[in-house]
Amino acid sequence: MSRFFATGSDSESEESSSADEIAPKAPGTTLKQSLLLSDDEEDTKRVVRSAKDKRFEELTNLIKTIRNAMKIRDMAKCLEEFEQLCRAFLKSKNIVDKEGVPPFYIRLLADLEDYLNQLWEDKEGKKKMNKNNAKALSTLRQKIRKYNRDYETEITAYKENPQESADEEEDKGPDDSGSSSDSDGDDDGVSAKNFLKKKPEATPEASKFLKKGSGDESSSSDDDEDDEDWGSDTVDSGSESSDDGEDKGASLAMVFLKKAQAPEKSGEKLGKKKKLKKKEKLEEEAEEEGGEEVEGGWEKVKGGVPLVKEKPKMFAKGTEINTVVVVKKLHEILQARGKKGTDRTGQIELLHALAAIALEHNLGVGVLVKIKFNIVASLYDYNPNMATYMKPEMWKKCLDCIDELLDILYDNNDMFIGENIAEESENLAISDQPFRVRGCILTLVERMDEEFTKIMQNTDPHSQEYVDNLKDEGHVCGIMDRLLTYLENKGTTEEICRIYLHRIMHTYYKFDYKAHRRSLGIQAETKSQQDQEESEGEDSAIIMDRLCKFIYAKDRTDRIRTCAILCHIYHHALHSRWYQARDLMLMSHLQDNIQHADPPVQILYNRTMVQLGICAFRQGMIKDAHNALLDIQSSGRAKELLGQGLLMRNMQERNAEQEKIEKRRQVPFHMHINLELLECVYLVSAMLLEIPYMAAHEFDARRRMISKQFHHQLRVGERQPLLGPPESMREHVVAASKAMKMGDWRTCHSFIINEKMNSKVWDLFPETQRVREMLVRKIQEESLRTYLFTYSSVYDSISMATLSDMFELEIATVHSIISKMIINEELMASLDQPTQTVVMHRTEPTSLQNMALQLAEKLGSLVENNERVFDLKQGVYGGYFNRDQKGGYQQKQSYQRDGGKGGYQSKQGGYQRGYRNQNQGNY
Repeated sequence: MSRFFATGSDSESEESSSADEIAPKAPGTTLKQSLLLSDDEEDTKRVVRSAKDKRFEELTNLIKTIRNAMKIRDMAKCLEEFEQLCRAFLKSKNIVDKEGVPPFYIRLLADLEDYLNQLWEDKEGKKKMNKNNAKALSTLRQKIRKYNRDYETEITAYKENPQESADEEEDKGPDDSGSSSDSDGDDDGVSAKNFLKKKPEATPEASKFLKKGSGDESSSSDDDEDDEDWGSDTVDSGSESSDDGEDKGASLAMVFLKKAQAPEKSGEKLGKKKKLKKKEKLEEEAEEEGGEEVEGGWEKVKGGVPLVKEKPKMFAKGTEINTVVVVKKLHEILQARGKKGTDRTGQIELLHALAAIALEHNLGVGVLVKIKFNIVASLYDYNPNMATYMKPEMWKKCLDCIDELLDILYDNNDMFIGENIAEESENLAISDQPFRVRGCILTLVERMDEEFTKIMQNTDPHSQEYVDNLKDEGHVCGIMDRLLTYLENKGTTEEICRIYLHRIMHTYYKFDYKAHRRSLGIQAETKSQQDQEESEGEDSAIIMDRLCKFIYAKDRTDRIRTCAILCHIYHHALHSRWYQARDLMLMSHLQDNIQHADPPVQILYNRTMVQLGICAFRQGMIKDAHNALLDIQSSGRAKELLGQGLLMRNMQERNAEQEKIEKRRQVPFHMHINLELLECVYLVSAMLLEIPYMAAHEFDARRRMISKQFHHQLRVGERQPLLGPPESMREHVVAASKAMKMGDWRTCHSFIINEKMNSKVWDLFPETQRVREMLVRKIQEESLRTYLFTYSSVYDSISMATLSDMFELEIATVHSIISKMIINEELMASLDQPTQTVVMHRTEPTSLQNMALQLAEKLGSLVENNERVFDLKQGVYGGYFNRDQKGGYQQKQSYQRDGGKGGYQSKQGGYQRGYRNQNQGNY
């Protein structure tokens, strides 16, 4: 009623103001006086509106237009207004950031999405639409789905408790309106707010019927006000929030309303009628189902009907369920497989339901196995894109289904399965035993292994999720072991080799700490560790040896044998069995034709060579380690060659498709080789080889480089303007190299072995202390050799005891090193055994003589180059390239002088006569 009174007061004020305007002014009144009077006049009010009110009013007007278009199913208008609404909301971004997203905006987004989904599912209604509306419906549905992703949390909260959101909007309404609520021209804002107080549609969920309790007077009065405000609109529109929707929702309600008495107010009749009608229906439902009533509130029904999703009807009522019917239904479901628009989740659910029906009616394990095969295949087909990986829930279902399938196969040994069994010759009925089913369990397990690899490739390796996913590897290996046992009894040799290889690929890169402790004679500290070691079974070395040797003997394909050999070498090298790994690599001759293998095998070969080089380094075989790592490290693409990442290149070399293929070849993170450790091992090996060689051939102009990468690091270190303490691993190696070049082994040792290098590199080895001791020994020996090469010209003789004290080596070791240098003619000296001294022979040239020799060599090479250039110039006119021409350069000149053909012929004739006379004289 307040609206009508407000309208009346507005009209009265308008009449009074118009009367004032018509009244004549006094003759002496000036313009200034009239302005002053108008400012002080109390009847005329000036409306000041905030930016928030203006923006929200614009949004509410657009929302009202959209709701009206929804009532008449004008999709084109809906689309146009929705685009305007999005633009208007973008303009209000500053206000929304301060105040939050208004609830009425979230309500419209939720209602509009539900409305569009309902229209989309109504196929008959879509057929009746004209072309513009149908196109607008499709466009708007896509836009609203994409737009609502940013507001998923708010929309979910609204859908869970829509009435609460509406109540909050009512409570906030008077405050948000500000001074505009007191203004005279306020009808549009009021009507917009009343329009937004529409109740949400009735839904079948029982939770949507729950309110705050009918005994609460404030909540009941709020509900009544809602019904009053929206009552006229609901009657006129005839939208989905009608009694039919309420009846449908009420049938599934788990809670019921006790009718409450409340005093009626004027102007609430229409809303009261609807509310009473709703309560009466709920009471009737409660009485039918025997629910209890408690005054002033809701009461849960004892033994109420739970909200259960309706299962799809697989067969018509009264159909006899047998093997033929179930197989026919299975083929119907599979016909939709791979088609565009097929609901893959629904297809998997249908197959599960079909398996449950077959199990319920005892149709035999033949039908069940066939359905299980198709369930696993459908799970693999859930992601049609090869690059994407399976979702966690689908992955768990896949593992469980394969486990169930293996259980059935183990329990029914007389069952035959295979890809070579035609569908016409299948025996699925119980009466047709033994069962024959078309399918390959090995293919399913191989695909499972690929999916596990893809999951690990696409998971962040530094997250807890990666660790959780990695725990599934035990389950995967367990499935492989079960299948391996099954195929050893019933599979072919080719199938056994394939499953053996997959089992090897999950074993070769793992370090067996149990076998390592046993080899060192370390016993388990506690009884629980002893029990765990006993339960783990045989060592990985025994398993690898058994599986690989079977493949060596039985495999007919080169690829499986090649992969098995490489994995076997890798496993030997990982456990420091250097000689076995080296001999197996040399006997296999893989390095001769590995360039013709496919990229995954080449990546495995590179990984094996790297592991072989690291193993040689741990054993003190520095030269072998350098040779094994040279090809990988000299290329500068170790990361890419080992399948541990892609290098940034020009797009011309690799397009998007090639990049996807290469990403699928990457090795999971838990199988990576530490690239910093690899580079450090290579640089230290190069340092131990290169520094003595550089000292021995310091004045040799034709000295070759053993390691280009090591020389590059030395040049980078020399170019630095300021030399501070080393920080990175490379700087430590460069600093150690400079110290070794001077024969200072203690400084070199401090740069190579320290806390920083230990944490980065040396502590990553399983036998850390032994590696450090080996490094110290090698640094002492190579520093001694470098010292002798560098300072031999300074000494006439030097005592071996002195050298032993300087480098902290035994005299026998010093004697051995110097003897080898003399035998190899690296050091011009002799050993005096009685005095234990090294006598220098002084046959080495002095530095001046060395420089003179270098100058002579350079001058000789310069003369050779000049002669070669001169011969090349002579050959242009009369040399090698023109020898086939008769007469050569001189004949051309005489031809030009004689001026024509006659001179050329006479010259040619003279040449032939002279040639004939010379030949006769020789004869």
